[in-house]
Amino acid sequence: MQCDVCQTKEASVFLTQIVDGKMQKVNLCEACSKEKGVNDPTGFALADLLLGLGASQEIEKSPTAMKCPICGFTQADFKKTGRLGCSNCYTVFADGISPMLKNMHKGTDHTGKTPAAFLKIREHDEKIKTLQFNLNKAIEAEEFELAASLRDQIRQVETDLAS
Repeated sequence: MQCDVCQTKEASVFLTQIVDGKMQKVNLCEACSKEKGVNDPTGFALADLLLGLGASQEIEKSPTAMKCPICGFTQADFKKTGRLGCSNCYTVFADGISPMLKNMHKGTDHTGKTPAAFLKIREHDEKIKTLQFNLNKAIEAEEFELAASLRDQIRQVETDLAS
């Protein structure tokens, strides 16, 4: 099993933490465990590791004593649990968590998954729009042979989409 931090060495330290009835596991190599202070349980926060390297530094950079007006969550609560209290917390703690979210995920906007069939339809629609644009330009330029060819290509794409 590989180390969750460096992703290169074999893990030799296995940590499990249960927070609010949910189990979180982290696998570390010897070097990463020493770097994170795992040997000293008082100096190690599993939430910091799960959030990403340097999470506590990002939180500490933003102004202290921030508190969500809706749920009352503080930065200390976020640092301790690795979770936010409500959707408004994303706005309140944006300066501290935005860099972490960018590192943890592909981006900060949720796009969800797109079904493959829909991608194919969208691809055909874009191709038709491009061909239609070129067709209109060809008609304006009085290039009727090119226009006829483009018209036939549009029909072929529409036929392919129907089947």
